[in-house]
Amino acid sequence: MTNKYAKYALSVSIALFNFSLVSGAWAIDVDKVAETCAACHGKAGASTETDIPIIGGYSEATITDDLKAYKNKDRECPKTKYRSGSKKGQKTDMCEMVKDFNDSDIKQIAQYFANKKFVRAKQKFDPELAKKGKDIHDMSCEKCHSEGGAVAGDDAGILAGQWMPYLKQAFKDYSSGKRPVAKKMKMKMDELNKADVDALINYYGSFQ
Repeated sequence: MTNKYAKYALSVSIALFNFSLVSGAWAIDVDKVAETCAACHGKAGASTETDIPIIGGYSEATITDDLKAYKNKDRECPKTKYRSGSKKGQKTDMCEMVKDFNDSDIKQIAQYFANKKFVRAKQKFDPELAKKGKDIHDMSCEKCHSEGGAVAGDDAGILAGQWMPYLKQAFKDYSSGKRPVAKKMKMKMDELNKADVDALINYYGSFQ
């Protein structure tokens, strides 16, 4: 009986090991990766750094697309520094962070953060600009960023409650071509002037 059990246990172990090699299911320790991410993006993706996006609660598709864009270098990877943890102060960038991830790794990381809550930033905003921004959003952005950009299921990130300095930089990157943008979104953005962008940013910042 003992020998039969030992043979069975061995066969199961071999099967699981082979499965992990094929699927990459055990390629990473997601909790460990999340801990590294937290050094900049905050615990569970709830960033407290105004220039770093809150990512907890984004859809799986959005996070997957972003990580693949960095891995394939379709998106610029500006240098930054670890904001906390054992590597605090050391330089890094997103391309460096994701370079060794395979598709299975990316899927697991995306699922991890998608299952977290989006924690809106507490920040100052201009109420008058926010009102103007709402009108602009409703006219130009609501179709893809519903409910003021608050719905993760739109697979377009979450704008409502996102850090305003981060959004300001994101708009600049879209306009300059440093960050890829869908054709329909580019058409809408080309219609916006600086005052429109400022109003939109204040509108998104008003969600708290």
